[in-house]
Amino acid sequence: MNNGILLSGEVDFMVKGVFSYHIFGQEVWITTTHVCMSIVILSIIVFCVLAKRSMLRAEAVPGGFQNIAELVVELLDGVVEGSMGKNAIKFANYIGTIFIFILLSNISGLFGLRPPTADYGVTLPLGVITFCLIFFNKIKYQKVSGFLKGLCEPWPIWAPINVIGDVAVPISLSLRLFANVLSGTVMMALVYSLLSKIAIAWPAALHVYFDLFSGAIQTYVFCMLTMTYITDAIGDK
Repeated sequence: MNNGILLSGEVDFMVKGVFSYHIFGQEVWITTTHVCMSIVILSIIVFCVLAKRSMLRAEAVPGGFQNIAELVVELLDGVVEGSMGKNAIKFANYIGTIFIFILLSNISGLFGLRPPTADYGVTLPLGVITFCLIFFNKIKYQKVSGFLKGLCEPWPIWAPINVIGDVAVPISLSLRLFANVLSGTVMMALVYSLLSKIAIAWPAALHVYFDLFSGAIQTYVFCMLTMTYITDAIGDK
């Protein structure tokens, strides 16, 4: 595998190996996805540490970084509350966490990184975590009897189709996010590789669309569908 982290220089939209090591006789690669995702996670950790320090010295009239931190929290809480109502307080932390992680991952291309969400190995676990949360809340609030009854609606013969529909949830969530982010990565890679001699300044407009605009939309769609599925699993409880 070739080296490479940034989407510049020799542009390649494929996941590349940075370095490898051996463990238990197996060769394990650290790829561009691992590196870029680590940068995103580190950025989130730094922001959280600074936000906590700012809140410990919070002022009645917020200003500077305190104002930014409170704005982010209020916006995320508003989105979750608007979709989940009375259940928002239970899931605000989870939805807020995946929202920030996915958004920063999607827009990391603006900083020359390969978006981690352009790797299905990142989006699939996100979909699986959401699926587990949906399944857990179905069993918790609808009980096993209610869950089995839901699988047999409107008729028992539909049970296999309903099972397929439930299993398809993490696949559809992860594939939608992965495919849209990867398509933008591929488009920008083609622009830089095929039009390298004239790709000066103007590709910034494409980055704004593929990384910022499309990335924000896909983040919102993933989180909105997650909240919808969870709310539906809880029901009227």
